[in-house]
Amino acid sequence: MAFEVVGKIEKIMDTAQVTATFKKREFVLLIQEGSYPQYIKFQATQDRCNLLDSYNEGDDIAVTFDLKGRPFDKGGETIYFTNLEAWRINPAAQAQAQPAAAPQQQPTYGSPAPTQTNTPPPPPPPVGGDDIDGDLPF
Repeated sequence: MAFEVVGKIEKIMDTAQVTATFKKREFVLLIQEGSYPQYIKFQATQDRCNLLDSYNEGDDIAVTFDLKGRPFDKGGETIYFTNLEAWRINPAAQAQAQPAAAPQQQPTYGSPAPTQTNTPPPPPPPVGGDDIDGDLPF
């Protein structure tokens, strides 16, 4: 499940080698939505840790991410974790120019919903009364 959000980089953490085969890099995005600013923490893992190398704190970016969750059993109690897994980062100006070239399939938070021009479905066939001749095969 992919989402996209635009905001300003508040904090970029160093890459952390969690295990011998797993590394992650976390960062915080400041999103001005409504009256209250939101500080949202994302993570990039493995080879995507270097996605942040070309950005600095204070830069406006667009982050495409997956919402991931998993349970963890700790001493007989199940704890649930949720991660925002970043897999693409672009400058915010580039992300705002992109929808004009191609329609965006994923929801963009902080932007109005795209308008759709749907035509109403055709009316259903008439019920009863049309089969006056009784030519039904049963």
